[in-house]
Amino acid sequence: MDTQTALADLTSFLGQRLSRSKSDLDLHGASESYFPLSPPHAVAYPETTEEVARIVSACARARVPVVGWGTGTSLEGQAQAFSGGVVVDFSRMNRVLEVAQADMVARVQPGVTREALNEELRATGLMFPVDPGANASLGGMASTRASGTTAVRYGTMRDNVLGLEVVTAKGEVIRTGTAARKSSAGYDLTALFVGSEGTLGLITELTLRLRGQPEAISAAVCAFETVTDAVETVIDTIQCGIPMARIELLDGDSVRAVNAYARMNLPEKPHLLLEFHGSPTGVTEQAEAFGAIAADHHGSGFDWATKPEARRALWTMRHNAYYAVLASRPGARAIVTDICVPISRLAEAIEETRADLAQTGVHGPILGHVGDGNFHATLLVRDGDAEELSRAKAAAERMVERSLAMGGTATGEHGIGVGKLGYMAREHGAGWAMMGAIKTALDPDNIMNPGKMVPPRN
Repeated sequence: MDTQTALADLTSFLGQRLSRSKSDLDLHGASESYFPLSPPHAVAYPETTEEVARIVSACARARVPVVGWGTGTSLEGQAQAFSGGVVVDFSRMNRVLEVAQADMVARVQPGVTREALNEELRATGLMFPVDPGANASLGGMASTRASGTTAVRYGTMRDNVLGLEVVTAKGEVIRTGTAARKSSAGYDLTALFVGSEGTLGLITELTLRLRGQPEAISAAVCAFETVTDAVETVIDTIQCGIPMARIELLDGDSVRAVNAYARMNLPEKPHLLLEFHGSPTGVTEQAEAFGAIAADHHGSGFDWATKPEARRALWTMRHNAYYAVLASRPGARAIVTDICVPISRLAEAIEETRADLAQTGVHGPILGHVGDGNFHATLLVRDGDAEELSRAKAAAERMVERSLAMGGTATGEHGIGVGKLGYMAREHGAGWAMMGAIKTALDPDNIMNPGKMVPPRN
């Protein structure tokens, strides 16, 4: 690895847009989770696809690692440069290139955030629906195959990315997919790069599927005596064909944290947070039908609202739940882990996880996107306490083992990075080696986000 040669090459055309300041390196070496600081050798700020291609080409010649960076909100260490090298920060590639209203498609650069895109779309009657909570960049969301609160109705990034422009490990620019709604022409390269976490190439443009803004939106909240009651309500709601736009669970510990953080006064019981999209008549009927199902499962305090400010307050509370949980134990860091199971096993998985955490003394409030069987545990660990960290990691591993035994997955949306690398063989068997073979074929020198996703090379 000839890092200095690569950096000299990059400085020749990036100038001051290649940063080596300590503050910049530390910023791009940190994450929101428990992983240690791992600063890169430099941070590059490209403005065009051509510059990204030149960056990768220079790093390829010198065999210097390249790591993509959107907004840095990933939770499994995906954007950290554990092997050093160059972090490519896409914050300056933040333009909406085209909105094709008739086709309900947008072309964007990777640094555009989901909130910025929806602000741009406000007057068109269209929206981009994927909402992971954080105001993440769309390039980062595609790289981690993000989903979130609206996936139960609108799907994940896998379902909403129609095509990509990608710079490969050789510095070559390729395009995958089209603006058409479907294709049967060859391998699905778009799907290959979506979720690859930057290990196969850097995304420099996305073609996205847009949806119509609903005529009416109604949000609701309902308390339950047990998590099982709440999850059985979700199952019955889905089986009855009620088209939920969002259906989220907060357990009692999460509600307690949210109450303290946001000055709310919700009963400290499991809650479902919901949203309905459709016509004014339709959302009223959906809310009423849900209310009847919730009552059958001992739901209480069912309240729904159509005013935008009330809805915003509800979802701001949900999106800030992670920070509320962190604030509930000052001085702690978090192992934020997620699993996804068949929805019929969801209540069982949550209750077994809660019992496990209680027995082992690990504080871990639970919340999740219960409409698709996905839930999160935020395991709080006193910063610098090796024994607590060990117990929390062991609890997280048992969560994965529980999920796999139930026919689920090690992660529903957080991805692999380095945090869940050790579970890949158990979930995929020989398929994991095949992923490694694809990585070797497309990145023979292992410069693209090395150490993530695939089996370590000898």
